[in-house]
Amino acid sequence: MEINKTDHRKFSLQRNIAVAGFFLFIAKLYAWHITGSDAVFSDAMESIVNIIAAFMGLYSLYLAAKPKDTDHPYGHGKVEFITSGVEGALIIFAGIMIIIESTDSLLHGNTLKELNWGILIISLTAAVNYFLGYISYKKGVKENSLVLQSSGKHLQSDTLTTGGVVLSLILVNYTGLFWLDAVVAIVFGGYIIFVGYKIIRKSLKGIMDEADLRMVSDIAELLNKKRKREWIDVHNLKIQQYGSRLHIDGHITLPWYFELREAHSEMEEMIKCIAKNTDRPVEFNFHMDDCKPFSCEICQLFECQVRQRPFVKKVEWTVENIAQQDKHTVND
Repeated sequence: MEINKTDHRKFSLQRNIAVAGFFLFIAKLYAWHITGSDAVFSDAMESIVNIIAAFMGLYSLYLAAKPKDTDHPYGHGKVEFITSGVEGALIIFAGIMIIIESTDSLLHGNTLKELNWGILIISLTAAVNYFLGYISYKKGVKENSLVLQSSGKHLQSDTLTTGGVVLSLILVNYTGLFWLDAVVAIVFGGYIIFVGYKIIRKSLKGIMDEADLRMVSDIAELLNKKRKREWIDVHNLKIQQYGSRLHIDGHITLPWYFELREAHSEMEEMIKCIAKNTDRPVEFNFHMDDCKPFSCEICQLFECQVRQRPFVKKVEWTVENIAQQDKHTVND
């Protein structure tokens, strides 16, 4: 399958993250072997989740880059929400695992060794993880890729967890209080459970096509600013996200006496206006409605020769009313 340059860059970055995750896992296993720290062991086990999530993200980016086909008329972008949700579940599982292991260590005690080497190795893995997470998240925001965003957040949360492990090792090394190792790990285990919950919540929003009210508000504000008098009304506006792409549906009300070519030209002008001010590829499905007698009361074409009712007021499009199913009236 041939993919475009943008998708290829996202795929390459995710592939590098997956490979790096494997080597970081090996480094953490070695650190656990020489220190005997349960917190380091838990951090190493979390890296297994990183590796699985990275390769899942890699596969989802591959699918999302595939073109539309008969079976998937809107493309394959929704797979990003699914894999992101699974990744969030894996993060929560890792957090629970860390808490269980650390609680066991706290209750039964544990003696640590070779802490200086352990601190050095784990610190290096934390630095690499944060760097990869930062790049992944920034790239995900720029390319509107939920996979890269969730992967970046996952790596950054792993960095904080690893930082907690390093802190506990340092404190134990200088104080001899071995229980600190477990306590710090428990705290950060709870934190990454919260991060996993937020990732799942975001993926469910995408799967269930939850309205992005900020995006709807931005479009309403844009259309108010660029509004032409011929655009009598806009309603039933809906936005769906498929990976990094958007699908926008809407109805535009135009004068009933416009010829088809003129009406289509006005609709195209509105579509181009939205597309020009959107930071990602958009597929539009707009429907042209003819104006009704009650539309005269909100229509600003004052020179209209077939007006049946006097103008009453201008309806401002807002996040609350632009998505309503019916045409607007003077009472809206």
